[in-house]
Amino acid sequence: MWGLDFSTLDWNEIGVASLDTLKILVSSAIFTFLLGLPLGVVLYQSSRSSSGWVRTVYTVLSIIVNILRSVPFIILIVALIPITVSIVGVSYGVLGTIPPLVIGAAPFFARLVETSLREVDRGVLEAAQSMGASTWQVIMKVLLPEARPGLFAGITITIVTLVSYTAMSGMVGGGGLGDLAIRYGYYRYQNEVMIISVLFMIILVQLLQMAGDRLVKHFTRK
Repeated sequence: MWGLDFSTLDWNEIGVASLDTLKILVSSAIFTFLLGLPLGVVLYQSSRSSSGWVRTVYTVLSIIVNILRSVPFIILIVALIPITVSIVGVSYGVLGTIPPLVIGAAPFFARLVETSLREVDRGVLEAAQSMGASTWQVIMKVLLPEARPGLFAGITITIVTLVSYTAMSGMVGGGGLGDLAIRYGYYRYQNEVMIISVLFMIILVQLLQMAGDRLVKHFTRK
């Protein structure tokens, strides 16, 4: 119908692009969680404080998080080129895609963490505090374990978002399937490459969503 000819596809190049997408996804997800989880905990803890300076810290962090979340990723990745180059030495390819992905996704994940922590029963936290648990013990042994279903749901949403971000990074020379789809599917009108790239990303998202849903179900109390 559209004159498609999948026999002309370079499956080796598609395979390399798929592996690049997985490298970008895994690396950016790890750094996103390492930054976003403590940031979300700080947002949650500071929002509950009665101290004036702590509330000020929350307000400042909240504004920064909201700004980073509100900037479209395609604009953010271009604006962060100088920072990306200073961190990894390049602004394109696999390495050049990871820093803007982390900077764009970490605030998003932090908000999801904060929301999940707010849903924890305050009675459980007060019981732990009444037994003499320190703030650190309450966070590590009560707050985070109780919030696991919401945290895993947030992780799933964040990873799926990162997949879409990796595709957008192809517009500015990022690596992976997004770059392949732009270079061949868009600029060279090779619709077969575009279709295969989109199909692979759909499959990836479905697998990630299924895994996330299973984890949420496993940790949700019945």
